[in-house]
Amino acid sequence: MAQDEYIFIVRCGEVALKGMNKPYFERMLLERIKKLLKKFDGVRAYRHEGLIYVRAEKVPGGEGQASADPAAMKARKEAIIREIGKVFGVASISPAMECESTMEDIGRTAVEYMMEAIEERGVKTFKVEAKRADKNFPVKSPDIARQIGAAVLKGCKVLRVDVHDPDVRLFVDVRHDKSYVYQDKIPGFGGLPLGTNGKGMTLLSGGIDSPVSTWMMAKRGMLIEAVHFHSYPYTSQRAREKVEELASLVATYCGRFRMHVINLLPIQEQIVTNCPEEETTILVRRFMMRIAEELAKANGCNMLITGENLGQVASQTAEALVVTDASVQMPVMRPLIGMDKVDIMDLAQEIGTYEKSIEPYEDCCTVFLPKHPSTKPRLERILESEAKLDCEQLIKDAIASEEIVNILPHRD
Repeated sequence: MAQDEYIFIVRCGEVALKGMNKPYFERMLLERIKKLLKKFDGVRAYRHEGLIYVRAEKVPGGEGQASADPAAMKARKEAIIREIGKVFGVASISPAMECESTMEDIGRTAVEYMMEAIEERGVKTFKVEAKRADKNFPVKSPDIARQIGAAVLKGCKVLRVDVHDPDVRLFVDVRHDKSYVYQDKIPGFGGLPLGTNGKGMTLLSGGIDSPVSTWMMAKRGMLIEAVHFHSYPYTSQRAREKVEELASLVATYCGRFRMHVINLLPIQEQIVTNCPEEETTILVRRFMMRIAEELAKANGCNMLITGENLGQVASQTAEALVVTDASVQMPVMRPLIGMDKVDIMDLAQEIGTYEKSIEPYEDCCTVFLPKHPSTKPRLERILESEAKLDCEQLIKDAIASEEIVNILPHRD
């Protein structure tokens, strides 16, 4: 009863808790899955009975399986799972075998599934766990598990049951029209589907933190627009390319987005010339936030997103953050604010941005860095320093000279 297509059961996470809004979230999730799977031929996705199913031809184009390369088929299957797993809102994915909703057909499918497991992985023990979404099915869940377990023992003589620590937990999901047999529940990232929670303007640098904070807000369903500040020629073209590559890695999860590139050097030079040295960092940060806010307003964003982490550097003390926030009216989201650095680094490695982030290229925040930056700035003194500058014109000139880069998802 070999099947000519892969079947993946895709489960929703928080989407399932959305009450009357659940259909909307499910539609958004399904559309995102379809969009990411367009790169594969012979793949379709659809909703049915509260779950999302993805079906993929094992050999696209209708070629016979006998002539197919098993390694290529396995690679295709794994690539599809990886793409589905990148979709925010997906809680887990299960590669499954499908059968008719009869005890006889479920038993035959379970035996076939376990024979493959024995051949591929040398499985010796198993346990069956069953549920019936179709409550009209005449056999109750505990009895389904017992009967299918007996069928597997009869059909696979080398296996034995281990209810405590089995090599395989064999799940049987009985539904109205079809039933499914599977083992793995491959975890997704969860969260909410993109586009269900507004749009944010993220301040994206070449460091570890800002790509992670951007990813975290996208995971909550937020569409992304980005602004990147540089100080050319003090920062190099290669440093900018690094940020574009980082943005591309983030885009594999949140889709294509635009990045506004701003040269901050004229503003930095005015601050260094006219203001106290110890205030340089916080003054530059306030200009960055103002520029980001103007870009956010012009591009339909609801809030700003930064990678700031409380106490990590001089501009991220509680006092400094208060002074920074006073420069804008738009809400500022800081998803990393209370995280330990090691946890941020672990997450960067998990999403694939860490290695690129630690490449040693200069950043605009290190240009004109004061020897002793103020860690407890007072707003009234900062405002006195800003009064020496033509802030409105500096911001206007910076935005007028912006470059826009269309960021596309990274290709493996």
